This record gives sequence, C-alpha cells and structure tokens, in this order.
Amino acid sequence: MDTIDMDTAPDLTMPTAIAASGPAQAAAAPRIKFSAHGFCIDHPDPELGAELMMNALGVPDREAMDGILRQLVKASVSGGRADRVNLAFMISMVRSIGPRDSIEAMLVAQMVSVHVMAMRCAHHLAHAKDLAQHDSAARALGRLAHTFPAQIEALNRYRSRGEPAITVQNVKVEDGGKAIVGNVTQHARVIVSDKGPASTARKAPKASRSRRRREGADAKPEAQA
Repeated sequence: MDTIDMDTAPDLTMPTAIAASGPAQAAAAPRIKFSAHGFCIDHPDPELGAELMMNALGVPDREAMDGILRQLVKASVSGGRADRVNLAFMISMVRSIGPRDSIEAMLVAQMVSVHVMAMRCAHHLAHAKDLAQHDSAARALGRLAHTFPAQIEALNRYRSRGEPAITVQNVKVEDGGKAIVGNVTQHARVIVSDKGPASTARKAPKASRSRRRREGADAKPEAQA
C-alpha cells in the first residue's frame, strides 16, 4: 500500500494513474489510513485508490493529489494530531462540490478548510472561560464567516467565466405568440410571428380584396367589347 509522508515531498518516480472512467469515476473516495510514517490511501489496489482520490479532489495527476491531500491532513489536525474523521468529512465535501480543474481544486480545498476552522472557532467561543477567550474566538469566527461566502462567490465567478449574461429588454408577446429568450439589445427589433389559424383568418380578408380587384380589372375589357 502506498504511503505518503506528511512532511516530505511525494515520490515523483511513482507512476501516475490514468484518468478515471466508468464505475471508478462514480465511486466514493477511499479512506485515508494513518501510520507511524504518515498516511496512505486505504484501498486494496493502490493504483485504483489513487485514481478514485484524484477524481474526488478534481486534480489532474498524482503530484497534485499528494499536495492537496497533505494540506487537507494538516488542516484536519485537532488536539495536535490529524483527525481521521475530520479528514474524511473534508474529502467528502470536496468531492460533493466537484472541482473541475486544478484552480477549483485549490479553492474548494480552502473552502472546506475555512469551514472546519470556523466551526472550531465556534466551539472555542461556546466554551470560552473568560472575556479574552470569548473576544478572540468571536473575532476569528467573524473573519472566517466572511471569508467563506467570498470563496463561494469566487468559485461561481470562475465557473461562469466566458458565459454571457442574458438580458431581455422590451419584449412584447401578443396573444398566441411565442417569446424569444436570448440577448436582446435596446436597438434590436423583435418580431414575433404566429402562423396559427388566427393569423390566417386575419390575413384572409386582404387576400379576398386583392382577388376582387383582379376580377374587376378583367371584367372591364369584356364590357367594352
């Protein structure tokens, strides 16, 4: 089973797992097992375990996975030791948000870490023994609580890059018409046509008058003759 030390660089000689496909992509992330040497992915097949973890973290290769995992392990520390349950929660949250590239993977890892730290500050605030501890925990919790929605907004902006906003202005839909959904500028002119029976009935009198004019024009030469 492949072991990743918390304080040393990953072994770059290890093969990089191939991209996940099929059941591997939909499967849950494997657990992390701690040992005296650090931690490792707890999976009977090291290559498949690394593949599943890369998919859960949204990273492109083994080196990125090792880095994000090490950072999450250190962020999960509670009472001076890495917390296995806390780490499992953080990895699950990263997977549920579903980062789609390396930038999203780093940002989402920060988001779950900030959430964990905020809840830790909330715990300290609830168990403050004096005013100094209360104020310190309250200030830290307030800063983290403001950081988290800012991270969500940053993620949304990054994910929506290149997608134009849809603005609809001055659109009038008559009875039986069809609305147009899309970009409509102030100078654009939207014409909604309806080819239903009602429109045909409205156009019928015009066609009849035109036909009567032609018939009248044809009748005049015959009368003269």
